[in-house]
Amino acid sequence: MTFRFEAELWRWAARRELWTFVSLPLDVSDLVTELVEGATNGWGSVRVDAEIGGTRFRTSIFPAGTGLGEAGSWVLPVKRAVRDAAAAELGDVVTVELELVDF
Repeated sequence: MTFRFEAELWRWAARRELWTFVSLPLDVSDLVTELVEGATNGWGSVRVDAEIGGTRFRTSIFPAGTGLGEAGSWVLPVKRAVRDAAAAELGDVVTVELELVDF
């Protein structure tokens, strides 16, 4: 299943120098939670193919909580190479296309 949404780039306060994310909107997060129930990987992760600014990449999304995003949502890590290719900085709103790999 493929999702398309806009989200703001933000940095995790606990690891500001390392981790940048976008949060999936709550309606998308709810659908993901339904689809993957009982079939997640380590730390509750789910493999995804994503695209931001024309750059496609494979990574995992993670359930938010414990200071990592809004409870009930999922978060997508966005590495520096993807941000640089999209000319996107912290606080920018980016368009994300996200496909669940194993579902």
